[in-house]
Amino acid sequence: MSKRVRRTVAVITAAVIVLLSAGPALAHGFTSTVYVHVTAGDGGHVRTMLELEYDLFIVSTADFEDDDPLFKAGTAAFEAGDTDGQAAALNTHAESAVKYVTERFSVTSDGKACTPTQVGDFTMSEREGVPYADLPLDWACPEPGDGHEVRSELFPDAEKYVKGTKTIVTYKIDDRSGSAALDADHPSFSTGQSWYERFWEFFRLGAEHLVTGIDHVLFLLALIAGSRRLREIVLAATSFTLAHSVTFMLAALGLVHVPARVVEPVIALSIAAVAGWHLWRIWRRGGHAADLKTVGHGHFSLDRAGWTRLGVVFCFGLVHGLGFAGALGIDEAWSWTLLWSLLVFNVGIEVVQLAIIAVVFPLLAVLRHRAPTAGLWATGVISVGVSVMGLVWFVQRVFGS
Repeated sequence: MSKRVRRTVAVITAAVIVLLSAGPALAHGFTSTVYVHVTAGDGGHVRTMLELEYDLFIVSTADFEDDDPLFKAGTAAFEAGDTDGQAAALNTHAESAVKYVTERFSVTSDGKACTPTQVGDFTMSEREGVPYADLPLDWACPEPGDGHEVRSELFPDAEKYVKGTKTIVTYKIDDRSGSAALDADHPSFSTGQSWYERFWEFFRLGAEHLVTGIDHVLFLLALIAGSRRLREIVLAATSFTLAHSVTFMLAALGLVHVPARVVEPVIALSIAAVAGWHLWRIWRRGGHAADLKTVGHGHFSLDRAGWTRLGVVFCFGLVHGLGFAGALGIDEAWSWTLLWSLLVFNVGIEVVQLAIIAVVFPLLAVLRHRAPTAGLWATGVISVGVSVMGLVWFVQRVFGS
């Protein structure tokens, strides 16, 4: 094996190790999403309804102090699954809870700060099986303006309880309606933004979701590792894209709903299954590298096993689309603005997906062609690592770990 080939194998192996070691920190479940609904109130006021993940809200407000009365009452109610008790804990200690929110969330009118007032009790709701606290606020602005800005820095990384909190804003104000996505790098949104600025936010959000959603990245790597020829990865990626685009749009528009407790374990299982497919093919062929060598482009014909693989990828793609929609979490009535936002989010996902394929597949193809044995080892390492990680996540998600 030449020095160049050994170096290529080392690079691929190192990349897989980095991805797997980062997996638990980046997989779904270690981030949080805040949902905000913004509407126009009377007399130039602004109304907001914030939905905050309950247990995170309790811990962040109390800063994990065991003797804090809100922390004690809130965590006891949460562990008991007592919805009434959860709302009661927040309402009993509303001052500190509202203070936490208003120090990190603000509304301004033409650059002037609006003053918040709680206009109703905390209530409880649920998103994807997770308890959420709902807080209604009324914002008195100094004077009516033509544009409002919403800024959110809730649950920042510095608190170290979650990483990468996103705030999904749906709004109907200033004769405009639509959605916006905020995060630590882009914490504010203005109704005066142009249409392309709003769409850029969703493109960026889609791209970031695939990059940071390590389970989706590993699924894609498993597809690449198991594809010997260009036509195989093209068909596999197309099948996956078509499938997840269909369910993503249907779920994001509220036409299909599948609980996260079902979707997330199946996504994890799909990772292990697709990676295991390649390992099974290696075993079936007796581990002969020559049989797995990349040979030309050929035409787009497939044997029975190839069509079966495409069918499996398509079915798993349907489930991954539900996962993409759950991450976006928009709960809004139909509008063309919403549709375009969802399409742009999906385009962001696709651009990153194509970029990963464009980088990884040619590297593996060259390695398989020049050194079939090294190529076999490289794809084997990727498939074993991805399969193991998928099974670990499957067990964790089934048992709620």
